[in-house]
Amino acid sequence: MDLQNRELPFIQEFLRIQNEDIISGLEKMLKKYRAELYEKNLKPMSMEQFNADIDKSLEDSANDRVISARDLKEEIKKWN
Repeated sequence: MDLQNRELPFIQEFLRIQNEDIISGLEKMLKKYRAELYEKNLKPMSMEQFNADIDKSLEDSANDRVISARDLKEEIKKWN
């Protein structure tokens, strides 16, 4: 059975759940599984890329293309 054919019955079953503990458990399991997948797919940065990123950051700073932490926090508040 392909993924699309499995999703609909799963969603329907999920929508029938009336137990807070089950929903919480599924949320935790999904969050944990996503984190594990993310970590599994991480690849180390090469030294060349690392140094290029540092050079770009220094250039941005020298050319005043930065934002203070305070200003950034204020901007993030506007996102909600």
